[in-house]
Amino acid sequence: MARWRMPLTPDELRRIASLTLAHYDQRADDFWLGTRDHDVSQNIAALLRHIEVAPPFTILDLGCGPGRDLKTFSNMGHVAIGLEGSQRFATMARNYSGCEVWQQDLLALDLPDERFDGVFANAVLFHVPSQELARVLRQLRATIKPGGVLFSSNPRGQGQEGWTNGRYGAFHDIDAWRSYLMGSGFVELDHFYRPAGLPREQQPWLASAWRRG
Repeated sequence: MARWRMPLTPDELRRIASLTLAHYDQRADDFWLGTRDHDVSQNIAALLRHIEVAPPFTILDLGCGPGRDLKTFSNMGHVAIGLEGSQRFATMARNYSGCEVWQQDLLALDLPDERFDGVFANAVLFHVPSQELARVLRQLRATIKPGGVLFSSNPRGQGQEGWTNGRYGAFHDIDAWRSYLMGSGFVELDHFYRPAGLPREQQPWLASAWRRG
């Protein structure tokens, strides 16, 4: 698990959310230019192949950013809804994808019960401070239909947590991540490291798929 640290206060948590979102708001155009052509088809496939009901699926793209993957899901025929804390990203995602996008802070989610067949959390949950992660995961579990699937991909680490270049992040290894997910009511389906085909030291991303238990 993550290293022990003093609990963050409510004011500190609000500051973490505010400054991290401001970082993305200020760099939205550059972020879009730098990420719009990223190939995350392996991650999308990892979510979709584990959903056991017949398509089309209802999918929540958590932290959808400017809408790249949201549009992909929609173009595949699924009912895709985005959730994004950055105001600029939320506007960009609506315009680019044509999908519904909810503007919500990860630390203040307001989600409907048992709405989604799958939640796609690509490069987003590492922004949740470790002390809040179990709570956020339980909220995600509640919005997934029974038997539905959560996919996550995060930069991996050894429990480091704090500010990096204007963004707050918590970096877990597979054992810690597994402990958080299983403790929040999920069952592991698969995990792998990205980019594919490289030595482990050149695979900074930990991807995993989980079923609502």
